[in-house]
Amino acid sequence: MTRSADTPEIKAKELRELSALADGSLEASRRPAVKKRISASPELSALYERERRVVDLLHESSSTVRAPASLRARIDAERPRRPVRARRRFGFGGALAGALAAVIAAVILIAPGSTPVALAVSDAAALGTLAPTHAAPAPDADSPGKLSTNVQDVYFPNWGDRFGWRASGERRDKLHGRAATTVYYDWKGRRLAYTIVASPPLKTPSAATSTRDGVEFRTFEQDGRTVITWRRNGHTCVLSGTNVNPTELQKLAVWDGTKA
Repeated sequence: MTRSADTPEIKAKELRELSALADGSLEASRRPAVKKRISASPELSALYERERRVVDLLHESSSTVRAPASLRARIDAERPRRPVRARRRFGFGGALAGALAAVIAAVILIAPGSTPVALAVSDAAALGTLAPTHAAPAPDADSPGKLSTNVQDVYFPNWGDRFGWRASGERRDKLHGRAATTVYYDWKGRRLAYTIVASPPLKTPSAATSTRDGVEFRTFEQDGRTVITWRRNGHTCVLSGTNVNPTELQKLAVWDGTKA
């Protein structure tokens, strides 16, 4: 799309107000002006409609413990087929320019009652709500406490024999220009998502801080999921799930494949 001199550019404030209007949190005094701005811009109109769809999906998913497969498929289907082009300076670093990043950014921006955390770590946590795209990685042939997939030599643990959480799937994405791999673990009807993001590490979120075995964790809630994040060898790690407490997640996170 070629931007003419008359085509208004999308600014960060416009996107914030558009998101707030979509989820109903925009102050009443601003709504008429924002609606007028959206109606005058095809780009803003398209973004607004997309965010309204994501709001509807979030409201639907909030009534369940874990989004059913049909809902996850609908969320995947909502990913735009073409990039929405806006100038990179609008504050999200071009996050809406990619299909997957567009949906994740919309979810984080409009999620009602979500904890304020660093947007990039929230994006990584959101990957865990999406469906796997690859089969589960096998245990490493030389180190049974590890799985056969890794991110820049930072391995995923094999929790199956020790804790019962067995790898059930994998997906690979790009997050703010970095490779991000997510491995899913299932046990007794529950699912965890463990995402490792390639270095350099993402910004540490402002969230509750705790330490276990010398590892500093940040913990927050996002869309009904408990999320912990920490760093391993300069990489950002994010582990999340429903019906699981932070202590259990931290116990899994610090296990190095050799501890009893």
